[in-house]
Amino acid sequence: MDARHWRKLVTWAEAEKDEVLAHLPPALREPAASLPVVFEPWIGDDLVETGLDPDLLGLFVGEPHGSPLSTEPMPPQIFLFLESIWQFVEGDEEAFREEVRVTFLHELGHYLGLDEEDLEHRGLE
Repeated sequence: MDARHWRKLVTWAEAEKDEVLAHLPPALREPAASLPVVFEPWIGDDLVETGLDPDLLGLFVGEPHGSPLSTEPMPPQIFLFLESIWQFVEGDEEAFREEVRVTFLHELGHYLGLDEEDLEHRGLE
């Protein structure tokens, strides 16, 4: 992978993430801002082997915000798969930025306790 291309994707993704956080209501902004967001090129083979879609654009792992402590092996965090998003939007910068925003909001919704139906109702499917 071209390092310059990757840096560009990360820069755009960071900007979109920061923009989303800045516009959240204050009660949601603090827990959302403390949630780690990890940028990866693609979903790893180890996760695909567990049955996840190899074309996945994002993933929330861990317990949702406010859940009691559990034995969940991963701390709460969001993964955004930037090369997957780039391929999904066929290399269009504006579409990439929009898809990063929608995917981040979708995964953030899972962190905040929304299920797939709730997210679909909000246009974040």
